[in-house]
Amino acid sequence: MIRRQLAALVRLSLVDLYRRKDLAVLLILAFAVMAPLAMIKPFGVESASRYLNEVAMAMIWLFSLIIALGVSARLFPAEFEARTIYPLLAKPVGRGTLLLGKYLGALAAAFSALALFYALYGLMTGLRQGAWFPPMLLQAFAIHAGLPTMVVAIGLLGSLLMTPGANLTLSGIILAAMFLFGRRLPDLAAAQPAPLKAVVLLMHAIGPHAEFFDMRQRLVHDWPMLPWSVCALVWAYALAYAAACLLLAAAALRRRKL
Repeated sequence: MIRRQLAALVRLSLVDLYRRKDLAVLLILAFAVMAPLAMIKPFGVESASRYLNEVAMAMIWLFSLIIALGVSARLFPAEFEARTIYPLLAKPVGRGTLLLGKYLGALAAAFSALALFYALYGLMTGLRQGAWFPPMLLQAFAIHAGLPTMVVAIGLLGSLLMTPGANLTLSGIILAAMFLFGRRLPDLAAAQPAPLKAVVLLMHAIGPHAEFFDMRQRLVHDWPMLPWSVCALVWAYALAYAAACLLLAAAALRRRKL
């Protein structure tokens, strides 16, 4: 029973999310920007070819983050405004089932967009360099997929606590800050006095470490693949963080008067 309800909620969420034009616009924009890069041949200059790959991977990261936050930040505000959540809960669908179904639907949309981005990247590098979907690309995708697993849960939690605009802004700032400075926080904490040091270490402990999923340099510069045990640890972190956010979201949904 619950499995059928979850499948129906995931299907409804996917259909609703792909009806929105902003998701389609991002996918078209990614294709429009990355496709010309496949046609640029830097006359055998390896550094120039790597630069084009870095540009493409930076766009993949940006667009995938925008999509993951965009599809999750508006999951529940739209339901509350249109009052469509009440028929769902009256079927009856439990609040936990509704929450998990919404999460899985948004995550499926984010995964599908990410897979398309990596497919475009694989085609781009294959046409330009003759390297068609190397194993490192598949590992980079497998690790990168942990990021939307975490980000969608963060956006869903925020959708129950604040407006979509505030959710997108705050979540985006936190994720960008952790991506850029997360690995430097321990060094920064060591140079601070005791009270501030504790605050910085707390930020390092509870912040979403988006940098854990960054495989761009390894992919672009043809570095060796990581052991799959490391990939499993990264995924364990993503799942644990997502589970914590979903538990907080479930508590917020239970307290909300419907």
